[in-house]
Amino acid sequence: MNVIETSLSGVKIIEPNVFGDHRGWFMETYNEANFKEAGIDIKFVQDNQSFSAAKGTLRGLHYQLNPKAQTKLVRCTTGAIFDVAVDIRKGSPTFGNWFGVELSAVNKKQLLIPKGFAHGFMTLTEDVEVQYKVDELYAPECDGGIIWNDPAIGIEWPLDITPVLSSKDEKAPLLADVDNNFVIGE
Repeated sequence: MNVIETSLSGVKIIEPNVFGDHRGWFMETYNEANFKEAGIDIKFVQDNQSFSAAKGTLRGLHYQLNPKAQTKLVRCTTGAIFDVAVDIRKGSPTFGNWFGVELSAVNKKQLLIPKGFAHGFMTLTEDVEVQYKVDELYAPECDGGIIWNDPAIGIEWPLDITPVLSSKDEKAPLLADVDNNFVIGE
């Protein structure tokens, strides 16, 4: 397993070891001991999976507030996505900054997104499946979101199209207007 640090502290790209032969391939997507050895000591409690039929579907930017904040380990098992993390930790030197990476069934990369970051993705192909682990159960009372095209964040989404959005994501507030209890040092 290869762990790659990104421009946002705590956000990491995970490249699993893939073993292939004439039958196909095998990989461990998560191994607690290997993650701990790499300095990632997280107890995941829930696995989630989403399916998006249309290219250009955008899900996010989502997060959960403390005390139910979530760390996510995201991978794309069918198709491809542009996956994004946004630092929303007040007092962080990278507050409002974003990082994005393509995750796909072909490249098998995963993105680790810690608590204090909003998360979203845009599908780059049709018929996309995304799977992710979280370290805290879903809590609707802690659910939060930020509008996908907030100019203060300036995410450069790879497809220059009007995205397919949920009604909830269409109405999400700007980062400046969100309820946010993430503070560096607390």
